[in-house]
Amino acid sequence: MNRFHLPKALPFAEVSPRSLHVEQSVYQTQRRRGFHCAVFAPLHYEQNYAYPLLVWLHGPGEDERQLLSIMPLISTRNYVAVGARGEPAGEPVGRGFTWTQSEAGVAWAEQGVFECLAMAQERFHIARNRVFLGGYQCGGTMAFRIGMTYPARFAGLVSLGGAFPADHTPLACLEQSRRLPLFIAHGGDSTRYPVEKTCEELRLFHAAGMHVVLRHYPCGDTLHPRMLHDMNTWLMEQVTGVQASNSDTAVWQPVDEN
Repeated sequence: MNRFHLPKALPFAEVSPRSLHVEQSVYQTQRRRGFHCAVFAPLHYEQNYAYPLLVWLHGPGEDERQLLSIMPLISTRNYVAVGARGEPAGEPVGRGFTWTQSEAGVAWAEQGVFECLAMAQERFHIARNRVFLGGYQCGGTMAFRIGMTYPARFAGLVSLGGAFPADHTPLACLEQSRRLPLFIAHGGDSTRYPVEKTCEELRLFHAAGMHVVLRHYPCGDTLHPRMLHDMNTWLMEQVTGVQASNSDTAVWQPVDEN
């Protein structure tokens, strides 16, 4: 049976998936040991199938509920997903929550990610070798940081508009990190993540012997729906082992701005 489908509109309800007989996509937020976590159960959840897990880190000024807006554009059937909440945002963000690269900020993010991951594994049938970590802007940067620190815990990393962290030796575990495939989406008109920075990082990844797919989109600092569509395609390539796109290269991906 093929369990992988194109995204459809997202029905959701504030009910618990503990029964493991979910007939519709379910979204809810919970707290675990002081950490806020959004939980997404896929449409027609099947308890005998080990699902890939997506752990999502929101962008600046957002919170864990960003998961609700992105999952319909990724897939409502292919994954269990959880979203972690960052630290309260100060200036210049000024509202919501964010992820910082300070020592305390990284420690907070690590604990939040692994609390959310544990919650998903307790409640759903998760394929432990198919756990993906991704995020948007500062969330993508933090996904890089945590994924490179604990490469054995993840099957791949996704950063949408988030630069690779520059400080505190992010490639300290390089030998183990080489096995981690990377998906990077970049807005060609971005001011937060300029194309020069992207090209510099691509040279770093190739010099380090890492497997990376980098795609440029003609947009600015926005989370374009095509990024999420392509992210789903890439994730399914990692899950199924069937390649549907070029890998280990930089690809210009045209996007219809309409």
